[in-house]
Amino acid sequence: MISKPYAESCDQNRESILQVLQQFVDNQKTLLEIGSGTGQHAVYFAECFPELDWQTSDLVENHAGILAWIKDSGLDNVRLPLDLNVNGAWPDETYDLLYTANTIHIMSEKNVEAVFEQGSDCMNEASLFFMYGPFNYNGQYTSESNARFDLWLKQRDTLSGIKNFEWLQSLGAKSGLNCIHDFEMPANNRVLVWQK
Repeated sequence: MISKPYAESCDQNRESILQVLQQFVDNQKTLLEIGSGTGQHAVYFAECFPELDWQTSDLVENHAGILAWIKDSGLDNVRLPLDLNVNGAWPDETYDLLYTANTIHIMSEKNVEAVFEQGSDCMNEASLFFMYGPFNYNGQYTSESNARFDLWLKQRDTLSGIKNFEWLQSLGAKSGLNCIHDFEMPANNRVLVWQK
């Protein structure tokens, strides 16, 4: 029996993210989470939105932990994780909502480009895409802690790092996505909301 993986940040940020999601999720039926990580967000938000089918996804090596959280939750609106490498095959179906948290800054630029290009193909007309994490604006960090975090990320993986909002906007435009909201979050994070 695998012990459930745990990320303290998931417990710390879930309430503030929930306040954003609550503004948009009414009458939406399906959501694809890109990079479910530990699985904590999936079960928390799925319990908050019982009418929403929450589709988890991640690399295969993270599936066991996600499955442990789903099993313990007892929820019937959290779907078993899809094997999703953003540069590989994506689901054939489309979703009302897309969601990703704390993934963009650990991805390479090539991977982020794939998220926009392939993710947009998984969106219905007027679908929304929620993107949580730290972002730079005009090439500038929004805090000293984000600057330190970015240094740590690049020491760990030279292809990763905090991405510039303006660059993300250009990727969105190429994929038919427009950033309609930019919410300030605790701990120098944001939620960007993209609409197809």
